[in-house]
Amino acid sequence: MVKQAVWLSGMVPYETVHEILAEIGQIHISTSSIWRQVQDWGKKFQALEQEERLRASILPVRWDLELARVQERGRMGAAIDGGMIHIREEGWKEFKVGSIFELGKEMTWDERIGEMVEMPCAMHSSYVAYLGGPETFGQMIWAEASRRDWEYAPDTEVLGDGAPWIWNLALDHFYDSVQIVDWYHATEHLAAVARLIKGEGTEAAKRWFKTQATTLYQGRIDQLALAIEAEAQHQPAIAEELRKQVQYFRNNQRRMRYQEMREEEWLIGSGPVESAAKQYKARFTGPGMRWSRIGAERLFPVRSAIMSGRFDERWRQAYNSPPN
Repeated sequence: MVKQAVWLSGMVPYETVHEILAEIGQIHISTSSIWRQVQDWGKKFQALEQEERLRASILPVRWDLELARVQERGRMGAAIDGGMIHIREEGWKEFKVGSIFELGKEMTWDERIGEMVEMPCAMHSSYVAYLGGPETFGQMIWAEASRRDWEYAPDTEVLGDGAPWIWNLALDHFYDSVQIVDWYHATEHLAAVARLIKGEGTEAAKRWFKTQATTLYQGRIDQLALAIEAEAQHQPAIAEELRKQVQYFRNNQRRMRYQEMREEEWLIGSGPVESAAKQYKARFTGPGMRWSRIGAERLFPVRSAIMSGRFDERWRQAYNSPPN
């Protein structure tokens, strides 16, 4: 009964857990008792995450690994993003989300050419999340990558939205991976520029965006930056905002070689982590939800275990762990 209560709590609000257990299982347990069980088991799940972080920090380096296992492993990727959660007495705070996945292929509709083509996709994704700074989060996502045999993969990539902390983290933990600013975040910045210079929802904005999206896809960032800079010179009222966008594209130029990266069969869109962030938000950012910091911190590892298909494994590990 406790296991079911904790598992359900990782997916729906505590009040809903109470209703489900009473209606379907004829199990009557108060909402406060459910909360206490989640706090207890969530703390145990946290301890398991910490153990994995410690183990990952002492793993052998790549050249000490078995060559046969390296040859058997396929490409892998990591995608990193963030979301916001409301913490009582603190306000809105960012939680960081990471996804580790294997690179596969699937038939997908390509809007650029108007037909189905085989494209890279994320497979067998697993997730971590952390309410706090990048240092501990970096250790967590590296621990998950190590658990998934990341160091045996012949080639790897890291996808992010362009935030400097992501690339600093990648340098610390995924230093030899291909770095890619995901296509969707890059085009969001491009759409923001189009709205600034051509107006919200105008045909001129749509035409400008379409033209420059081709330039972006082709990796001609210098040309794109010059086009935005020219608009800044002619429109002083919005020049500062436009130049911030120019800096964004220039800072990430080497991570925006989209056509080349697609030809090399890398994933260029951060669908895995975008979807993950939405799944965390579905549990933590419902109408009127306000969390204590400790309450959120202890539920995150439960939610991560469920999303990663590891809840039963985590439960067994926590159940068999010695008491603190």
